[in-house]
Amino acid sequence: MTARERLAALFDDGIFFELGLWAAHRMYAEWGVIPAAGVVVGIGRVAGRACLAVANDATVKAGAMFPMSVKKVLRAQRVAERFRLPLVYLVDSAGVFLPMQDEIFPDEDDFGRIFRNNAVLSALGIPQVAAVMGSCVAGGAYLTVLCDTVLMTEGSQLYLAAPALVKAAIGQEVDPEELGGAAMHAGVSGTVDFKEPDDPSCLARIRSLLALRPEARRGGPADGAEDVGPARDPESLYDLVPDDPRGGYDARDLLACVIDRDSGQEYKADYGPTLVTMYARIGGRPVGIVANQRRRCTSGRGEVQIGGVLYPDSVEKAARFVMDCNQDGLPIVFFQDVQGFMVGKEAERSGIIRAGAKLVNVVSNSVVPKLTVIVGGSFGAGNYALCGKAYDPWLILAWPNAQYAVMGPHQAAETLLSLRLRVAEREGRPLAEDEVGRLREAIRSQYQEQSDIRFGAARGWVDAIIAPHETRRWLAEALRLIPDDRESPPFRTGVLQV
Repeated sequence: MTARERLAALFDDGIFFELGLWAAHRMYAEWGVIPAAGVVVGIGRVAGRACLAVANDATVKAGAMFPMSVKKVLRAQRVAERFRLPLVYLVDSAGVFLPMQDEIFPDEDDFGRIFRNNAVLSALGIPQVAAVMGSCVAGGAYLTVLCDTVLMTEGSQLYLAAPALVKAAIGQEVDPEELGGAAMHAGVSGTVDFKEPDDPSCLARIRSLLALRPEARRGGPADGAEDVGPARDPESLYDLVPDDPRGGYDARDLLACVIDRDSGQEYKADYGPTLVTMYARIGGRPVGIVANQRRRCTSGRGEVQIGGVLYPDSVEKAARFVMDCNQDGLPIVFFQDVQGFMVGKEAERSGIIRAGAKLVNVVSNSVVPKLTVIVGGSFGAGNYALCGKAYDPWLILAWPNAQYAVMGPHQAAETLLSLRLRVAEREGRPLAEDEVGRLREAIRSQYQEQSDIRFGAARGWVDAIIAPHETRRWLAEALRLIPDDRESPPFRTGVLQV
């Protein structure tokens, strides 16, 4: 069976939410196409219990682990830890991709971190099941043995060194089955708990084993609230949100396609209008929402504010709202479509840096679950303040039109171009007009490519690129997966520049 066929057989009705589909996209051209980094990760239900599964794809370089393969598995372990999801590893891998061993083997976020996480997850009481369904060699063998339960199919191999390496190291000639076959590990070494004849029986055994485990209570306190559906058809998002990133729209219309009907209660609706802060429910689960307003607004002081730009008043409002959500234990969902913070003399005099630092502080120190959806631009410090990847969202999703960079392509082109022109003038070789045009277009094209969300998804900056109308479904499932009995430290912020 292929990796996705195995996952389809593992999960109830073959349904799962796939994470990291775009991992390694166009990253390893020297070695060919590496689809999904050679690892398939999915969240679904096994015998009715929420689980996360990691399956090596042996059709991609024999399941060898590239740097992004490792990063993807580490992210899967992080997601499982936060949501306290049982982990299933379907192992079929040749181990480290040796030509890139220097980028995979030694560092704190490299291959060995996977096994460290196995041990930590086990100590936290998060169940881990490993099934060897092909090759499992060298250091990768530790992933299997560090799990709570180990299965192995006949014809698979599990050993620290393959026969060729054994002969080179100690001169011993040994048959692969005798060295590390399923019969040997089940009957001689005792490493394997269950020996299965083939893939279907192995997957059926995993399902039956997980069915014996009690399911953690999930979903958060909903006070008996039911999923009543959204106020607007999620399909209408395609009409509401323009495909031109410069276009404006009302964030409240977008949210009406995501939150439960009649559940939204906007916080400080008349203050800081370029951010919408709202209490609501999604799938019956209570949440706090912070969303960029993309249309032009008028502040309480009568000044016109540009949509998608963060002003001091909106940032101050959001910081207080995030603190309130932490006080009440409410998960927070961030909807990003942000160009960045307002700049200029007036913005600086009004304390934009201080206000932005306050929001970054409270988001950094938040102890409640955080979910992020990038629906448009995610530029500069706006990405940070609204819970970009560096700020530990439990799950970060993006629409296909999303852009992710330190600044937009146009701004980047003009900024870098001005620097190049200044250097050229200083060196006494001013550029001709046609050279300026070519340079501007080259910079713009580079930034256009790098801000494409597929570029970020390839590098693990987002967990999944999703269809806009699927946003409510993904968020509702993520909120359902949050364990009720999670323990969080007290919410503290340290020093705030009030």
